[in-house]
Amino acid sequence: MIYLRSDREVDLIAESNRINYETLMMLKEHVKPGVTTEKLDKIAEDYIKSRDAEPAFKGYRGFPSTLCTSINEEVVHGIPSDRKLKNGDILSVDVGVEKEGYFGDAAYTYKVGEVDKEVEKLLDVTQNSLYKGIEKATEGKNLSDIGSKVQDTVEENGFSVVRELVGHGIGRNLHEDPEIPNFGTPGEGPKLKKGMCLAIEPMVNLGGYEVETLDDGWTVVAKDGSKSAHFEHTITITENGPIILADKKIKVK
Repeated sequence: MIYLRSDREVDLIAESNRINYETLMMLKEHVKPGVTTEKLDKIAEDYIKSRDAEPAFKGYRGFPSTLCTSINEEVVHGIPSDRKLKNGDILSVDVGVEKEGYFGDAAYTYKVGEVDKEVEKLLDVTQNSLYKGIEKATEGKNLSDIGSKVQDTVEENGFSVVRELVGHGIGRNLHEDPEIPNFGTPGEGPKLKKGMCLAIEPMVNLGGYEVETLDDGWTVVAKDGSKSAHFEHTITITENGPIILADKKIKVK
């Protein structure tokens, strides 16, 4: 079932997403060579709780941490540990927040020190594909128009879109209908309507799109060992186009 949220519900979802975005931007100053992902996780959890919110991932289906921290070839769902970041790494951080019964979800991929030009391009293209997909999230279009645009943007730059993982609806639950693939044919799937709240999240590999899950049961990696980037925003559909909820002015009454 795809939910259409009221203006008040959208404001509450936006508040959770603003905290998400603030957390990711705050972490920028801490992502550097020598820091552990465990330390980043603690910093993020402390910040989220300081905003009278709760980490949405911690305990979700047994996940042990506040953040998903995925390094280099790790696509998503990496578990924070005592592993130290090194110059030239990339780190994808996915974070969820729950406040007043509504959820937010966002992701950002950081450079650790200096990275090579091909990896820099991977990050730029992945982030750009997210915004290109969001531009297609307008009332009356089809769900597949989002993923089709993401795929076109990625593949015309020589990278590949992960097929086995998708974006999703969000609201009273962290994951709701509909699933949002990052590939596909335009003009297919449900019509986009005002009040839909969607977490759009391209996951893009430097090499092939095939992935596999490690023995920890969580960490998804690029099968060919190539580096992977991940960016995510939660948006809502309005009659005037999509709004990125991290940027939405909060008017909770």
